Amino acid sequence: MEKKAEYILGMKGITKTFPGVNALSNVELKIKPGTVHALMGENGAGKSTLMKILIGMYPEYEGEIFYNGNKVQFKDIKQALDIGISMIHQELTSIEHMTIAENIFLGKEPAFKKVWINEKAMIGKTKELLDRVGLNLDPKTLMKNLSVSEKQMVEIAKAISYDSKVIIMDEPTSAITDREVDQLFTIIHELKKNDVAIIYISHKMDEIFKISDEITVLRDGKYIGTYKTEQLTIDQLVAQMVGRELTDLFPQKKKVLGEEVLRVKGLKKANAYRDISFHVRSGEIVGIAGLMGAGRTEVVNSIFGLESYDEGEIEFKGKQVKIKSPADAINLGISLVSEDRKRFGLVLPLSVRENMTLPNLHLISGFSQLVSKRKEKNIVNEMIQELSIKTPTGEQLVKNLSGGNQQKIVIAKSLLRDPDVIILDEPTRGIDIGAKSEIYHLISELAEAGKAVIVVSSELPEILGLSDRILVLHEGRLTGELSKEEADQEKIMRLAVGG
Repeated sequence: MEKKAEYILGMKGITKTFPGVNALSNVELKIKPGTVHALMGENGAGKSTLMKILIGMYPEYEGEIFYNGNKVQFKDIKQALDIGISMIHQELTSIEHMTIAENIFLGKEPAFKKVWINEKAMIGKTKELLDRVGLNLDPKTLMKNLSVSEKQMVEIAKAISYDSKVIIMDEPTSAITDREVDQLFTIIHELKKNDVAIIYISHKMDEIFKISDEITVLRDGKYIGTYKTEQLTIDQLVAQMVGRELTDLFPQKKKVLGEEVLRVKGLKKANAYRDISFHVRSGEIVGIAGLMGAGRTEVVNSIFGLESYDEGEIEFKGKQVKIKSPADAINLGISLVSEDRKRFGLVLPLSVRENMTLPNLHLISGFSQLVSKRKEKNIVNEMIQELSIKTPTGEQLVKNLSGGNQQKIVIAKSLLRDPDVIILDEPTRGIDIGAKSEIYHLISELAEAGKAVIVVSSELPEILGLSDRILVLHEGRLTGELSKEEADQEKIMRLAVGG
């Protein structure tokens, strides 16, 4: 009888260099079958590079990979898939004009005599996979007609369809609902029973401690250590990731509330939200909580003029205003940092400088409308320093920066106009704990400087740690308001589900 290897996967001495960058240096990773192994580290720690080497995207590297005790080297993704390693990518890879079934079975379609596609079999197998991940959808539905969370669940179904023995999950819950997260965790438990190993990458600490058995930490492209999850606290894990203790993750700001800046009265939008009323004062941070689909983003988009509303009033500094477009909101002194920074907040092929100043050309041009390069360079450098943006120069392309630094650029772009009201929708989505801490301190500093701040977040610790008051939405309705002193996760969740 063949002896079963203790580790289904081993990576030893992995080193990878790009021009001018040592991405990985002598990294190791060992995964046991039937376990969830979290791979942790700040953005830029080397997690994605290591996984791309594992699945054959980067075939050139130093070091060794072992699968079931045998040394392997994958020249492309197909070789990794064929042997039993698949990956759910953070960036969705679906082909929009194709159906769900066609996306899931692309390149491995069931066929008659290896010639004609057996569509009936493909549809049947797709339905089974969709049922398994809790999606009640027609397999013939085009991907472009799905929500982001539905597309993410289809990606998960696709990974399961390969019958892989190692599945890499890179931020699998970043765009799915709490119900879908529970469904995913149920699937993971089933996979573990079948000796499938999961490599789990997430910035959500509560998930890591709920789902993982072991944790490997990388920092600056180097291997720091592997630990049993039960032997670590969150603070200890964070210290290993960032190389220092993170004291005061949520800073205690000096609470000096000023005059009311913004008031929303009876705002209503058909099929989105109804009867939304609240106010925000100078120096105050108001958090908006609720489950995905509760209407949080739609409400703040309407305040900023990105979406229209059917009924209600908006008052700014005591006067009723009509905000029909983002330009109207910006001219009043309201800014919005969107939840989707790559789609709505940044022009990825452009530089840090261009992204900051493109919407703020009036600040760097005179009567002649000509841009002052000196003035532009000065204000960009000031913002880079003020927000501690990690970039070699203002000419660095934004696409080459980490998620946390990209988010700081979106915030910097808004701050250049010196707004009175700053709305941040999911300000730390997909960024690491170190960058989160820096953004939390920045939000606190903005409030201390007298700004009225609205924070929309799906992360309850974030809402609780930042907010002076918390508004909770359920299915487009405001179900409650809690002060900082009375709020806790249980009360928020009770209101979020309609209690």
